[in-house]
Amino acid sequence: MGYPLPGVKVRVVSERGEDVRTGEIGEVWIRGDTVFKGYWQMPEKTRESFEQGWFKTGDVGYQDPADGHRLYLVGRAKELIITGGYNVYPKEIETVLERHEAVQEAAVVGIPDEEYGEKVTGAVVLKKDQLQIKPEEMIAFCKEHLAGYKCPKQIFVVDQLPRNAMGKIQKDVLQKRFQDTFKVTRRECC
Repeated sequence: MGYPLPGVKVRVVSERGEDVRTGEIGEVWIRGDTVFKGYWQMPEKTRESFEQGWFKTGDVGYQDPADGHRLYLVGRAKELIITGGYNVYPKEIETVLERHEAVQEAAVVGIPDEEYGEKVTGAVVLKKDQLQIKPEEMIAFCKEHLAGYKCPKQIFVVDQLPRNAMGKIQKDVLQKRFQDTFKVTRRECC
């Protein structure tokens, strides 16, 4: 992300709203004259989004331990996957998947799972000349670069990732699609 602009203050806080130590991951809060004051005609959403003048961005990140100011983002708080008691940030896994030579783009979501709470699940769009790659090969690639609990348990190859009018990937659409797929699979096999 970089350094805060002049006049903008940044905090990285825990789920309880307490500052975390430099280098630790938490939600990014900002305050300053350039930060908007609230949502137009949405007082409830404004109340939920501000804490004592600090705007709760919903972004998750950390400040550089070397200088204490440079900000790095690792994802969105609402996209956090909790699997087997571990926090997994989809952006980290997406970055690894997109380093694979066959992958054009990737998205990672959590799918409800009875055993782990959530199952790390990926969707990838393959490059046109790499359509023969198997999901198992991409999972193995992830295992070379990530801790085991962060690796997708399943990867779906899709023609394109669903996007909204602004071009943002609609992860909720992927979650619904994959969740429905798992339900069908369970019924067929059990």
